[in-house]
Parts: sequence; C-alpha cells; structure tokens
Amino acid sequence: MVGVIRPAPQPSTDPDARAQLPLGTQLFRFVVTGGVSAVVDYGLLVLGMALGLSHTVAKAISWVFGTLTAYAINSRWTFQSDGSRRKLVAVATLYVLTFALQVGTFALLYPPLADLWGVAVAQVVGFVIAQGLATTVNFIVQRIWIFSEPKPKPSAG
Repeated sequence: MVGVIRPAPQPSTDPDARAQLPLGTQLFRFVVTGGVSAVVDYGLLVLGMALGLSHTVAKAISWVFGTLTAYAINSRWTFQSDGSRRKLVAVATLYVLTFALQVGTFALLYPPLADLWGVAVAQVVGFVIAQGLATTVNFIVQRIWIFSEPKPKPSAG
C-alpha cells in the first residue's frame, strides 16, 4: 500500500539462518569436496585391499574416512553452517543410509566386475558407480532438508 512503511527485517541471531549459497556454487563446492573425499576413500580402499582386507571391509573403512572428510568440509564450506546437534544427527543418519547404499552397491558390483575385467578395473568401476549414487543422494538430501535455508516466519501484524 502507498504510504505504509514497513520496518526493515532484523538480522537473525540464529547461526543456522544464513542465506543459502546459489545452487551452482553449492554444487561446485560439493563436487570439489567430493573429489577430495573420493581421493581419501579410493586411496584407503586400494591400500586396505593391498594389505589383505576383503573388498567389503576395505570399502567400509575407506568410506568412513572419506565421509568424515566430506562432512568436515561440506558443513562449513559448501553449506555455510556452523552446525547444530540436529544437523549432526541428521547428517549422521543420512551417512548411515548412504553407507549401506554405497557399500551394498560396491559389494554387489565388485564380484561380477572382477570376474569380467579383473580386480583393478572392478575396483575403479565399482567405486565410481557406488560413489556416484551415494554422492547424488547425499547432495540432494543435504541441500533440500539438512542445510536448507530456513523458511521465514510470518510476521505478526
């Protein structure tokens, strides 16, 4: 309406209320972080198998360290969050689910791929497919639900 002056919105004191970065920026940062985390994950997978661990145990261990790397970087850099107990629990729950998804996918793919193409190719192809699936699920869930911009509360009056 003409002549109505509305007060400027007050900055939030909630540390989790910062505006989300644009989708493209978040996606770029998520991919860069994923690349760093994938190097940690894949390196430990190959090392674990070279040390005699089964492919499933090696993948489980490598996934844990790759995931810790991803969370440490993504929560601060990609999603600009100071974190909270709720977000930590939500991310931990998501990571448990994507752990099962990724390790299960790798466990299903590795034996037939190894029979078909050998260990080295099976490691790479199985890793890329399992990682790609888990990464896609992780980004979507973190962006939409865990680190989403809070909805503005309706003002009284």
